[in-house]
Amino acid sequence: MSFQLDMPREVREIIGRLTENGYEAYAVGGCVRDALLHRVPKDWDITTSATPEEIKALFPKTIDTGIEHGTVTVLRNRQGFEVTTYRLDGEYEDCRHPKEVTFTKSLKEDLKRRDFTINAMAYNDDTGLVDLFNGLEDLENGIIRCVGDPTERFTEDALRVFRAVRFAAQLGFAIEPRTREGMRDLSGNLKRVSAERIREELTKLLLSEHPEELVTASECGMTAFWLPEWDQMLKTPQENVHHCFDVAGHTLAALKALHGFPEYKELTAKEQTTLSYAVLLHDCAKPACKSYGPDGVAHFYGHQKLSGEYTDRILHRLKFDNDTIAIATRLVYNHDTRFSVDRSNIETAVRKLANRIGTDNIPLLILIQRADTLAQAPAYHAESLSVLEKMQAAHSKILSEGQSVELKTLAVKGADLIAAGRTPGPELGRILSMLLDDVLEHPEHNNKAYLMELAERF
Repeated sequence: MSFQLDMPREVREIIGRLTENGYEAYAVGGCVRDALLHRVPKDWDITTSATPEEIKALFPKTIDTGIEHGTVTVLRNRQGFEVTTYRLDGEYEDCRHPKEVTFTKSLKEDLKRRDFTINAMAYNDDTGLVDLFNGLEDLENGIIRCVGDPTERFTEDALRVFRAVRFAAQLGFAIEPRTREGMRDLSGNLKRVSAERIREELTKLLLSEHPEELVTASECGMTAFWLPEWDQMLKTPQENVHHCFDVAGHTLAALKALHGFPEYKELTAKEQTTLSYAVLLHDCAKPACKSYGPDGVAHFYGHQKLSGEYTDRILHRLKFDNDTIAIATRLVYNHDTRFSVDRSNIETAVRKLANRIGTDNIPLLILIQRADTLAQAPAYHAESLSVLEKMQAAHSKILSEGQSVELKTLAVKGADLIAAGRTPGPELGRILSMLLDDVLEHPEHNNKAYLMELAERF
């Protein structure tokens, strides 16, 4: 094709050095796809007819990142670029990795082994776009399609069935029928994929513009192995005047609302991930808690606590770090903590809430509650959003005035009580807790003289 992709100077230099020495070399895969979509590629991968030893001989600084699979990282201007020899994959023994790879001089053979047509294009400035499997047409039409036979592609690497859904979510594309059929037939192999790889793909899906593709994952049988709770949510109507969706539909609407908040976009990647999982799982125990009143209205008593317990279990299943698990579980456990719009002591309530979940987590909880509210019946939006505004104002006041909501900011410490004659032990802890309870009700009481006198009365 007679156009130039906008590639980094370092990529052009690496390709140029290889071609000047008689080798073929191209940018390949996701970076070509993203560049064609006018997105900024996260990484630039290069494929070449040169062997790893020949690559290393041409560049002064290299790292053997995946030498057994033909990959050498070339360092240029303190950046690393993976350069991989054209290869053929041998037999896949574990539904994830080839038993062996064979180097080849054929770009076509190298591209044939890739997962989807939109990821099987190569480019350099001299040849232009190499598109042997109509990837550009699928890109223009918004189609996810396997290269060749879907059964072969998904048998080689079980994670590809989930990657298809993730790409559909990130790009807003449709999955081609034969590809979708292959996903349905071979989704059972996902149980052989590590939790860490599943988590990586699920996280990208949840943070995408189309988290509703999680329904596709369920329809193809994928979630049965690592998120069966989601399948139950899809089957659970809410049958309550406060709701206009079933549990899964409400959850997806809440996720999309969350992603639209300006405050969400300003969070760190870890905070966005934690919040997205908290929203995904905030009602995950509703199917187990569903009951009906005498009037036939559905109720979900206790779902907040049980959803918190489920969240802890699910995030451990997905091998999340302890910090993410603790915060997400705490947010889910408290997501339905609501206050009356005319409650006069809302500041006290927010201080006590901050004591339970941490001051820094109050803004995260408010975002979850806003998303939860906007995914409910519109008639109830105004009152709930008004309360959340009051919560936000109370939290801002707590921060600006430096009000104490935890023991470490209490004006009196254990050492002060010991110096006044108290004996170290459980009783000391109880006294400090009672002092904090008083300060949570009356923040102006957080001064040493008052609290020492109060401790004497205890």
